[in-house]
Amino acid sequence: MIKTLAIANYRSLLNLVIPFGSLNLITGENASGKSNLYKALRLLSETAQGGVINSLAREGGLKSTFWAGPEKISDAMRRGEVEVQGGPQQKLKRLRLGFSGEDFSNQEFGYSISLGLPPAGNAGPTAFSLDPEIKRECIWAGNSYRPASSLVDREGAMIKVRDNRQWNVIAQHTSNFESIFTQATDPEKAPEILSLKDQIRGWRFYDHFRSDSEAPARLPQLGTRTPVLHHDGRDLAAALQTIIEIGDVDALNNAISDAFPGSSIAITVQEDGRFMVNLRQYGLLRPLSASEFSDGTLRYLLWVAALLTPRPPTLMVLNEPETSLHPDLLPALGRLIIRASESTQVWVVSHASRLIATLENNENCNSIHLQKELGQTRIVGQGMLDEPMWKWPDHNK
Repeated sequence: MIKTLAIANYRSLLNLVIPFGSLNLITGENASGKSNLYKALRLLSETAQGGVINSLAREGGLKSTFWAGPEKISDAMRRGEVEVQGGPQQKLKRLRLGFSGEDFSNQEFGYSISLGLPPAGNAGPTAFSLDPEIKRECIWAGNSYRPASSLVDREGAMIKVRDNRQWNVIAQHTSNFESIFTQATDPEKAPEILSLKDQIRGWRFYDHFRSDSEAPARLPQLGTRTPVLHHDGRDLAAALQTIIEIGDVDALNNAISDAFPGSSIAITVQEDGRFMVNLRQYGLLRPLSASEFSDGTLRYLLWVAALLTPRPPTLMVLNEPETSLHPDLLPALGRLIIRASESTQVWVVSHASRLIATLENNENCNSIHLQKELGQTRIVGQGMLDEPMWKWPDHNK
């Protein structure tokens, strides 16, 4: 479970440290930084997949993701007494992402990564001189980084692992564009890396379900046991059937009747093994097939399949799940999300008032409201004493 998320120098997130709970709600006006926060968390997850550099390239390159404002915003600037202005760069320009949390044995740990551009004039014979480099990666014990609690330290091309009071170098010539999660996964020399990699790779992100007439979820699909819904929902029928057979079928039925009173779902299997979703509604003489569902009905069923997974992840991230849903469905979706948060950590980005109200009515909801101030995303009401403990590892390169 993540307890603290920290982001520095990423778009509007100049320096943000966020507390996490079991159920987390991120709200704010348009352009307040909700999407940037979501992208930053997804970028952090890419480190364990080996795709952080490619993800940055899809965003226009590391240079375009850097905070575009002054290195430091003074109180006088905030009060409007002086113009917002920059000055000579005092620190190395780095994009930094990190988190602290607990593993399955309730041991606290933390991880951070620092990315920067290659030194000027030091690119060598390569056409990839603008590729980001991983400057520093650390894994430590405890809720905040301290040199004495560091377990794994990667600086530049060298990776070292602590062995009691000694450091063992396990790699000296690692690629500067690959994370420790893809270059140092020896279960004997560095079990912390392998353990953390597995946990991060288990994070699930759902941010867009197609609902057009050609959406995969509307079409018959060959069915196999599916405890985890695909991110685009293509295996909806198989995922629902898996819940019926090995999951919480009572929760499934309750979720359907909560949104559509008097209704129930059934999965039909064609002769060629393809699965189809059907919805029986009160008053109709025949069930409706997925091709006949409204966009909202289809999306709600997709959220049901995702949230009632028989294999809960360590973290599930939902980006604007209210899209295409009628407001009357949002309380039912909120109750479904609350139930899911009992078995997995859930992170929801939303600006739908009825969904927000349902989630905030739960005593475990960690509600975070974002706002922009001089282009910088800040947490409403968070003062210096409210901010979770966090310290970035120093970097000199």
